[in-house]
Amino acid sequence: MGNKTVFMFPGQGSQYVGMRHKLGLVRGKAAELFDMADEVLGFSITRVIDEGPEDLLTRTDNAQPALLVTGVAAADVLNTMDYQADMVMGHSLGQYTALVHAGALNFRDALKLVRLRGVLMDRANERAPGGMAAVIGVKPHDLQSVVRQLKGHGVLEITNINAPTQVVVSGETQAVAALVEFLREQRMGRAIPLNVSAPFHSSLMAPIAREFEQALDNVEIRSPSCIFLDNVTGAVEADPGRIRKNLVLQLTKPVLWSAGIQTAWAMGGNTFVESGPKKVLGGLARRVVRGVNLVYAESALAGM
Repeated sequence: MGNKTVFMFPGQGSQYVGMRHKLGLVRGKAAELFDMADEVLGFSITRVIDEGPEDLLTRTDNAQPALLVTGVAAADVLNTMDYQADMVMGHSLGQYTALVHAGALNFRDALKLVRLRGVLMDRANERAPGGMAAVIGVKPHDLQSVVRQLKGHGVLEITNINAPTQVVVSGETQAVAALVEFLREQRMGRAIPLNVSAPFHSSLMAPIAREFEQALDNVEIRSPSCIFLDNVTGAVEADPGRIRKNLVLQLTKPVLWSAGIQTAWAMGGNTFVESGPKKVLGGLARRVVRGVNLVYAESALAGM
């Protein structure tokens, strides 16, 4: 049994108005990070986080930098409480937060990148409107056969394997709706439409990959200072060139979250710390491996 600590950074869907105050990130270095984010972005993302409205915070181009600064600030405060990351991993957008915490990406560069990533994702969604749905209680293999059956409804792809029986699909709006209805009629698990504004990690994101790659080419990526687990492979990645390549691939490839958790566990990770709002990733980790110790920033930082 290992005794390593894994910091997990959430992706879109975990944001909510008021999350900065809930996490106690309003003083000291944490407050400075939010001020810096406002300066880099050229508008007050802090006000959007603190005051909303929710639909403005949920917008992809706002949710991504909002979650990045919140996750980085939470991790910094956790460090002062004797939580130190031996490994880092982030869910989708959370990969950028993980790379900042591991010293592989500069905070300012990461903010600009994820803001652009959100803008481009919105643009792709305007071209081919879509969404995502989480499917609970259906194994990936079984869901894949359903996806094949429904291909006449439009683009529909498995885009996150979060746990053995928690899978996410992305696709064109009508195709996702058809899947939700089919699973309800067949009484196969449960399908929940997600609070996101585009079909992430699917082929519908392909039109933006080149422009994002060009932006990424202008940003320095260093070797992570601790073990970094990649979404695209579910494995350890330390080479800056491959990390760069996988950040582009991640736009159109599935998030292999379950595989990443298994890799961390096999390498001795047994304390999983969710550095950011909500408690989504801890719940997934518990579904993937039994016996994990879970720490949630929302609980650990309460009352700070």
